[in-house]
Parts: sequence; structure tokens; C-alpha cells
Amino acid sequence: MRNLKLLKSLRSSELQGPGSPQCLSVRADTGSLLVASNYSITEYDPRTGQELSEASLTAEGFLHEDGSGEVVGLQDLAEHESACLATAGGDVILFNLNTCKLECVGSVDSGLTSMSWSPDEELVILTTGQETIIMMTKDFEPITEVGIHQDDFGEGKFITVGWGKKETQFHGSEGKQAAQRKTQEVQPAATCDDRRPRVTWRGDGQLFAVSAVCPQTGARKVRVWNREGVLQATSEPINGLEQALCWKPSGSLIASTQRHPNKHSVVFMEKNGLLHGDFTLPFSKDQAKVKDLLWNSDSTVLAVWLEDMTAGEDKQVNTCIQLWSVGNYHWYLKQSLDFGRDSQKAPVSVFWDPERPLRLHVVTRAWTTFTYDWGWTTERSPGLDATDGANVAVIDGDKVLVTSFRRSVVPPPMCSFELQLTSPVNQVTFLCQAQMTNQLAAMTSDGQISVYKQDLGEKAAKTTNGFRTVSRPLVLQKTFRVTVHQQEPLALRQLLWLTDDLFVAVSPGLLLPTSSTLLMLHPAPDADDTLTVRSEVEVDGVIVSVVHSSQSATVALQLEDGQIRKLLWDCPEPSVEDWRDTSGCCINFPVPCVQAALCSISGEEYLLGLTDRSHLYAGDTELASNISSFAVCNDFLLITTHSHTCRCLQLSALSVKGLQAALASDGVQNDETLRRVERGSRIVTVVPQDTRVILQMPRGNLETVHHRALLLAQLRRWLDGLRFRDAFESMRKLRINLNFIYDHNPKVFLENIETFIAQLDSLNHINLFLTELKEEDTTSIMYPRPEGGLIQTPPAVSGQKKVDVVCDAFKSAMESMDPNKFFLSILTAHVKKTVPELETALQKVHELRVNPPEAPDAVSAEEALKYLLFLVNVNDLYEHSLGTYDFDLVLMVAEKSQKDPKEYLPFLNMLKSLELNYQRYTIDKHLKRYKKALHHLSKCGEEHFSEALQLVKEQKLYTEALRLYAADSIHYKALSCVYAEHLVEQQQAEQAGLLLWRCGELASALQAFTSSSSWRNAICVAQQIPLPPDQLALLARDLAEKLTEQRRYSEAALLLDQYAKDCEEAILALITGAVWEEALRLIYMHNRQDITETNLKPALMEAVSTQTTFLETQVATFTRHRTRLAVVREQKEKARLDMLDEDGPDCPDAELYSEASSVLTGSKYSHSNSRISSRSSKNRRKAERKKLSLKEGSPMEDRALMCALGDIMSTVDKMREEMHGLLKALVLFQFHKQAEKLQLAFTEALQMIEAAIPEVWPESLQSNQTPLTGPNSTANSIMASFQQQQRPAAPQQAPEVLTPPKMRNGIKWKLAVLT
Repeated sequence: MRNLKLLKSLRSSELQGPGSPQCLSVRADTGSLLVASNYSITEYDPRTGQELSEASLTAEGFLHEDGSGEVVGLQDLAEHESACLATAGGDVILFNLNTCKLECVGSVDSGLTSMSWSPDEELVILTTGQETIIMMTKDFEPITEVGIHQDDFGEGKFITVGWGKKETQFHGSEGKQAAQRKTQEVQPAATCDDRRPRVTWRGDGQLFAVSAVCPQTGARKVRVWNREGVLQATSEPINGLEQALCWKPSGSLIASTQRHPNKHSVVFMEKNGLLHGDFTLPFSKDQAKVKDLLWNSDSTVLAVWLEDMTAGEDKQVNTCIQLWSVGNYHWYLKQSLDFGRDSQKAPVSVFWDPERPLRLHVVTRAWTTFTYDWGWTTERSPGLDATDGANVAVIDGDKVLVTSFRRSVVPPPMCSFELQLTSPVNQVTFLCQAQMTNQLAAMTSDGQISVYKQDLGEKAAKTTNGFRTVSRPLVLQKTFRVTVHQQEPLALRQLLWLTDDLFVAVSPGLLLPTSSTLLMLHPAPDADDTLTVRSEVEVDGVIVSVVHSSQSATVALQLEDGQIRKLLWDCPEPSVEDWRDTSGCCINFPVPCVQAALCSISGEEYLLGLTDRSHLYAGDTELASNISSFAVCNDFLLITTHSHTCRCLQLSALSVKGLQAALASDGVQNDETLRRVERGSRIVTVVPQDTRVILQMPRGNLETVHHRALLLAQLRRWLDGLRFRDAFESMRKLRINLNFIYDHNPKVFLENIETFIAQLDSLNHINLFLTELKEEDTTSIMYPRPEGGLIQTPPAVSGQKKVDVVCDAFKSAMESMDPNKFFLSILTAHVKKTVPELETALQKVHELRVNPPEAPDAVSAEEALKYLLFLVNVNDLYEHSLGTYDFDLVLMVAEKSQKDPKEYLPFLNMLKSLELNYQRYTIDKHLKRYKKALHHLSKCGEEHFSEALQLVKEQKLYTEALRLYAADSIHYKALSCVYAEHLVEQQQAEQAGLLLWRCGELASALQAFTSSSSWRNAICVAQQIPLPPDQLALLARDLAEKLTEQRRYSEAALLLDQYAKDCEEAILALITGAVWEEALRLIYMHNRQDITETNLKPALMEAVSTQTTFLETQVATFTRHRTRLAVVREQKEKARLDMLDEDGPDCPDAELYSEASSVLTGSKYSHSNSRISSRSSKNRRKAERKKLSLKEGSPMEDRALMCALGDIMSTVDKMREEMHGLLKALVLFQFHKQAEKLQLAFTEALQMIEAAIPEVWPESLQSNQTPLTGPNSTANSIMASFQQQQRPAAPQQAPEVLTPPKMRNGIKWKLAVLT
């Protein structure tokens, strides 16, 4: 739905020469024009009017001096820096553009009728006067010469497989008579045909087609040849086929023209010569002839060069050039250039620019050259409010196709309504005035402007056929003549309708071709149908776009070099000034843009521009480089990209740098600004104050999308304005999670729940909202708030969840408004709570059944129960009803379910026959509510205690059971014994002993305490029994033996000394446990100094030897691991540097060899599995440590070494207390030398370990989670630090690997007497 908009036009009439131009070519490298006439060849720069080079063709004898010669072909050869031209006399000439010399490279005696070079300039085709084709290389070496007229069809001849006969085949609507119809002879070519051959190449240069008049039939035929000069196909006989011929550069079709008995058409042929589609020219059969057809370089526009067949009263013929494009299989006439009847102004050569697809060059007979530059644009109404119909106007010849997308989406080529004009339309513009943006003005090729406004007549509710009229078409209000002297076609461009009585247009400059004139057009005071120039503004530069902002009424101009100007139009004397930012600096586009729009970014006005190479600019800042289309609507910028996405960004919430960052990112999960679209989608329009975005696909069809960003912004506005119904309907239709209504602003929603209920006024909608409730916050997960948006926190309700809060609020609101009307919604609120209140809901249904309300809108109990069964599984509801112990309610639910009465009636009858408490026990046990069942069973009396005891054992309800019975009852004692047995089985014998002791089972309690080594409790119970002294001593020895096995030597010594009365064994136990001071106390208390010599001193010497050996082993191991760790780290650093040297600083694998790679990056050992992840944290740490291996070369050797070093540090540090006691004992017994040596060895070990901490655990390793910044950082190091943070680490990294163990330096263990 795009139109061709003239960006600029360049007219140059400085070039003059003898005769008239005949051929035109464009130099791709310089942009200058090569013009060949019947006297000379000239190179000319149309921008400066300067003649660059010239050579006479008559002086060299190539053309006749009387001007009767003719140039039949002209081609710029960039590789040779020359131009090749062919004359009708048969000469092929090279014109050197540097030396201006002419060189004849070949001649054909029979003359030449045409010359055509292949697109790659490797081959040239010449057609001769003898009806032959000569193919030569670029060096003019002949390849082949064949006759144009061939009897053979070609290599692509169709094969008949013999399936049936013509008489038996289906002939469609023509009927069987078509089978007997004789083939009509093809008619000869028309008299207006110049009967010359035409040659055209396919875009890839592999095939070329030749159209020539057949000598036998006199009609034209098209033949297709390959690059080797071999005939491939011949066209079918076509009546009325004309001379024009042009192969579409994309290679699909060959265009020509055909004159039918009742119409004149442009027809298309495939490479096999068969017709494939056509479109009709807007002329009668004999009104005009087609001089030529020309495809532009990207195959989007077909130029048709036409000339009237009959001369007027002045004996002159009218000439025009039409530009056609196709969309959705419909051909649109987009531009019509009318050159009038003056023969001097008639074009003699038309040529598309090979580099700029939408640039057209025209040379007239009077040597005037025109260069037109078009751009694709979508003409959309500029309104910002709901009165704007989101209209889009499409030019189609003398019609304007208007579609109002606010009311309907009509796929092209159809439309909402058509505007019929008297002449072809070249420009369309909508009124920029607020509330009137649906009005439209169209400028036709004859220079008139037609204004269309909305029909304000009475609207009929319904038409006669029953359809309702929702919109009326625009009606013609007035047609203006423009009092501007238009010397050439399209003299006015960039038409802008600013106000009801003001038009702005651009015309070529009066002084220089590189200037422009802005015309302010107003209706003439003395003639309502005339627009006069009220004022003119000269602009130094060629204006290529005029843009208006509906928000600020600013008009911006863009010049052809990208400069931006501001038009001050709303003043008595309009003027133009530079575009400046808030700091006063001039802002310009770096390159010219083909599409522009004004917008406000963070409060500052910017001109956005899109280049033909997909770069989007905001002033002089490039925002993105892969944009295919964009549109500004209200506060949003919408763009489509070549990566097939549509972005929608809120301009008020972003700065220019923020826009750059947003467009450069790929988007995150649940990013509301991004959505995928079909490949090649372009934005047609955005419906203002709505959520709809209209996209057009490459084939022409339309799609409507509700962009998530627009939708959420609209929903936020509705919710802030308490328009709950509009928001709910839109969310329901567009599948937005209904939790957003609450999550957007919980406080406001809860304060206005009654408003919400009143606006919805539908039980179904309320129930739908309640059933959609979920705990998660959609504004943080699914629909994140835009940056800078106000974050609303939910109300502080202690301990309550979101669903419960909303359900309770709805329940109370509906009960206060009308409980009968909202009864079903109240049930929904009960059921949808996090813990469904099914019993309450069932009770309400039961009350409704017992006391039915008299209100007319109240629901019945049956309906309520049926609805409840819809919400809840029938089996769950049946069980919950059974749990209420209300058999009437149970029967009511069972009757509405699909249960068989034979299943539930016997069970219910059995329950009714039981005693009340036992009945409830049976029900609770059936429902597996064992705690309630035990509670009811405890009330059933003595005879059911055994059953209760069995229930307690089966369900392990020991604690609950003890609470139900008195502490002095036999039941309590029985339960305690059972509980104690259970605790013993669970390896909790001490707690079992407490229970048994409490209930008087002393023997069992003593056994439990003894097995758990709880010696104090065991001694207490033994003395309470009481045990005889000998048995007590035996018990003490047994307990001491268990404590000794557990290395609890002090406690074992206490038992042996006080209860077993064996002081020697007690002293020996203390010596074994290295409790030196306590051993000395008992020695002197019992006067057993002999043990000092026999046991204590030898034990001290043995302890010194053991500790010394252990320290030496630990120090040696620590030193070995420390040395190996340094080697491993050096190897990894070297590997990392080698990889950086090979692959550069951005190598992603280099981080694997960093200093802490084993700790911070994954390896084959760092992946967890489900079996390990299910373990406890302690076991998980063990499993992690098992992955470490101290084997040299293992993947995680450095981490294993760090773990081993940390273990040694912890072990040595824990020796401080033991070392202190040993040193004191050594000093006491005069082992001074051994004590000094041991203290020195331990001191050196501690110092060595502390000195190694910075080496083993460097600061960089301990602070690896912080980005490495600072004065000594580089860009690569900072980026590597950030990448290391973002890289997923193994989830179970032990923190002790990253930091060294804490040394307890505060513990004083040294003896001053030894220093």
C-alpha cells in the first residue's frame, strides 16, 4: 500500500547541440549523461550544466553531414572508460571518454538496426539490416551470427506425450465448439509499428530475447536465445503484439504490449514464449501507442512511454510516461508524467539509472534533460486521537483507493472506498489539522488539487438490504487550479496540507538547479477554485522531504545532502532556519533519508530518518542499521527489521542512547517491545489510541497484530482510569493473563472491587477472573513494567497470599452488594482459595437448599451444586461433604454425581448405624484424616483403646496420642512404652529412656540410657531402683568402657573413680586421653605417685614423639602441595596466553585457562546429576569433594590442591589447645629441652602456613565475583571480568575453596618460660 513520492527533480536546459538527441546512457561511476544525436556524442553533467566532453560523428564520416544519420544504440563501458555506439550505417564506434577520440571497431555493410550489451558487459548483440544477429565479445571478437527468423521452435520445444486428442479435452466455458474451431491466422503488425527488431537481456545475462516482424505473417514474434547464441524458444502466435520489449531484471517475465480489438494491454511472457498475465492501459484501443517499456534495476517499477496516435488541432501529439507497480497481483498506475503536445518538449530517450533504482533520466527533443528521484512512501492520516480513521490512501491511476483501518481491514487491491478523479493522480496528502485528519487532497498530473472531506449528511441506521453503515466515504468538496507556471511535468512536489486554507509545496529553484522554492498556497480571495502563491521561501539546497508533527505543529525540511531545516510557517513572513538541539548545535543527517518523521524523545523533538540502506537515524545519531520500515504513533516508535521482528518502544521513557541500546539488543524473555513477524513485513499504519498495527507482507496481503507494548500501555491507561470493563474485554479477547488487572495496582484494585464488579455485571466474567487467579506477580514475570514506571506494592496483609486476599475481598464485596445475585461467584471465591474452602461452600449450598431465597434472580440449590461440581472434582467434593458428617449434604452431592447408589448407600447406612464418635472416627479414617480419627476414637471408651493403639502405631501419631490422655492414666503409660519402642528403633534411645523413666518403667529406662551412653541418667535411675553396690560398680565399668571407646576419657575416669572405686584405672584413662592435669590431680588425691614414673612420664615422651612426627608430615605435605599448585597455575596461564595469541582477546575459550578456571568454570566434573542433587547438603559436599583428584594432570587438580592445603591448615590450627596442655606437663616434669623443641616446631609450622595464604588464595581469586576495574585495568580485562561473571558456574561450588580457613590466632598456647 505504498505510493511513489517524488523526492527531487533536476531540470537542465544548458546543453544545446545540432540536430536532436537520439540515444541516452548514464555513466555509473560519475553520474554524468551520455547523449548521442545525429551529429555528435556528448558527455554532460546535469547538475552543473557543464559539457565534459564531445566528439563529432559527422566530421569522422560516421554519420551524414546533413543530419540524416541515426544512432541505434549507446552504451557506457565503465571497464574501458569509453562509450560504445552503433549507427544505422553499420559502424560500431568506441568513444574514449578521457581522450575524446572516436575509434571504429567494426562495420556491417548491411547496416545495423539495434545494439544491446549484456548486463555484465561481456557480450554485445547486433541486429543487422539482413535480419541477422551478430554476437561478439566485449573485445568485439565475433562469436556467432545467426538469422533472426528461425523455423525451429528452439531447444525448449514442448513435448507432446499423446494423452488424448484435442477433440476430447475440456475447453472450459468455450464449450465443445472450441475443439472444431479452426486456428485463426495471426494478423500482421500495426501500421504504427516501426518494424525494427528489439533486443532485451535477462538480468543475469544468460538469456536474451529478440522481437522481430516475421516475413511470412507480418506479425511480431519473440524468440529467446541463450548466451551461446542457441535458440531456446519461440513465442506463440500473438495477435496485435507490438514493438516494445523489456525483460524484467529479476528474470521472471518479458514485458511487451498487445493491441486487442477492445483494449490496449501490457502483456508478460515467460522464457518459453507463453503468455503469463497482463494489465490494461487506461486508454482506448487506438488512442495511444507504446514507444517503449523500461523496467527499473530492482524490478519494482515498469515505465511505459506513450504517445498519442492522432494529432490534435495543432498537429502535435501528446507524450507521457507512466510508472506502474504491482502488489497482490494488481497493477497500480503510480505516476504519470505529461509532457504536453509541444514536440520540442517530447522525450526522445528515457533511461533508468543503473545504480539508483528509482532514478529516471529523460532527454527531450530540445536537449532538455530531466532527472527524477522517487521514493516509496505510505500516505497515512496523521491524527493522534480516536477521531482519526487510520486512513491510508493508495494511488491507482485516476483513482485514490482509501482504506479506513480503524473500522475494517480491507486487503488490497480492494479498499473501503474509491475516489474517482478526472486525471491520473501523482500526489496525495491528508490534512494535518487536529480533528480533521481524515480529509484528503489529491494532486493530478494536470496540476489541479482536489479536496475531499467527510460527508456530514444524516446517517441512516440501516440500509435497505439490512446492513448498517459504519462509515461514509469522502466526498469531493472543491477542485483548485494552481496558479504556478509549470514548465515541466511534476513541477510541484512534496505537497503538504497544513491547515484548511494553507498548502505547502516545493518547486525547483528559480536561480540554481541545486536550490528549491517553498510555495505557501492559499485560496485566492477573488476565485474560490484557485490556489495562489501567498509567499515564497528560497532554500539553498534541494528539498527531498517535508515533514509535519501533529503534536508540536513543527514542519521540518530535509535537503538532498541530509541537512535539516525548520520551516517557520505560522507567521506573517515564513522563513527557514537550521535545526538545532537544546544546546544550540546544528543537527543534520549524516546521509540523506528516504523516509522521515518527527517525534519527541525524552521531551526533545527529533527528526527520525530511514535511508535506502536500512539505517535509522535520530538527527545525527544512528539508532539501528537493519530497519525495513518505521512509524511514529502517539508516544511510540514502531519499527520492523530485516531480522523479521517488530519493535515498539515508548519514546518518553527512553533517551537516544536508550533507543540505541534497545534496538541493538535481541530482547529478553517476556520482552513486551519485541515480537516476531513474517519475513519482509512492513508497517502500513498504526491505529491511534488503539492497539492495532497493520502490516503488509511482500506479496501484498495485510495482517493486523495487536502489539504487546501498545496493548499493555492501553491496558495500563484503562486500569489507571478505572475502566475495568474495557480492560477486561480486551484482555479476554487478546489472551492477556487476567491477573494483570490486580497486579498492575493491587491497592487501587482492592479499593475499587465494587466498581469492578458493577462494571463487569456478569457472573461468567467475574467467575472467569476468579478462576484465573494465580500467586505469581505478572508484572514481574510476564508483563514487566516499563523502565521508569511507577511500581505499585501490594497491600501489607500479614501471612495472607494474593489469591486469598482477592477471594476474600470479592466474597465480602459481593455478599454486601447482592448475595443472591452473586451466589455462584461467592462459591467460586471459596473454592479458588489456596486451601479450598469446600466445606464452607457445601454448607452454603446446603443452607440454600434448606432455606431457598425468594429473590427472583437467586439461583437454586441444584444449580449451585451443579456449578460446584463443575469447579471441583466430584470425588473430592463427595469426600469433603462426607467430612462435614452431614449425611443430607452427602446424599445431595452423591445424587448429582455419576456414582452408583449401590456403591455409596450401603456405606452411608452402615455409618448411620454407628455411635457418633465411632461414626466420625470411621469417616475420618476413610478420608485418611488420621489425626481427627484418633481424636474421635479416644472418646469411644476403654473397649476401643486397642484399636487406638494400633492406629497410633500404624500412622506414628505418638505425640498426638499422648496429648489426648491423662498423664496418670494407664493408657498414657501404654502409649509411652509404645512410643519408647519406636524411639529405640529410630536410634533415639536417650529420649526413649526419658519417656520410660517418666512413666515408672525404671528397668527399661536404665537399659535405654545405658545403650545410649547417657551415663548420668543411667546412674540416677540405678540409684533410684536402687542397685546393690557391686552391680552399680559393674554398671559404672560398662559405661566407662563405652565412653572410652567414644574417646570421652574424662567422663570415663569420673565413673571409674567415683562409682567403680578404681582410682588406678581412672588415672590410666586420663593419661590415655592426654588429660594431663586431671591425671595429676587424681594421682596426688589418691597418693599414687608411683604411676607418675611408671605411666605418666613415658606417656609424655610418647606424646612428644607422636606430635613431632605428625607436624613434620603435615609440613612436608603442605610444602609439596604448595609447590605443585604454583606449577599447575603457571601451566594454565601459559595455555591461556597461547590461545589469546592465536584467536585474539575475544576468544571465548581463553577464560577456561584463567587462574581460577577449575573453580569458576565448568568441566566434565562440574555437572551435577539428579541422584547427587537429592542428597543432603553434607553428603552433597562429600560428593563434590570426591570429584577432586590430586593426580597430576587431572582437570581439577588445582582445586584439589587448594582443598588439601585448606585441610592441613585446619588440622594444624586445631592442635593449639592440645599442644598447650602437653607443653605445660613437659615443663612441670623437667622435660625442658623437649618442650622447647616441640614449641619451636609448632611455631614454625603455623608461620609457614600463614605466610602461604596469599599465594594459595590470592586476592583476585577471593574477589572474582566483582568486575575487575580500576586505573590498571584494560578494556579486555574488564570485559573478561564481566563475561566471567555472566558465565554459568557450577551450582555446587564449595565456598571454602575460594577463601582460606580462618586461623585462630587469638588462642594463647605458647609458654613464656620456653621462649
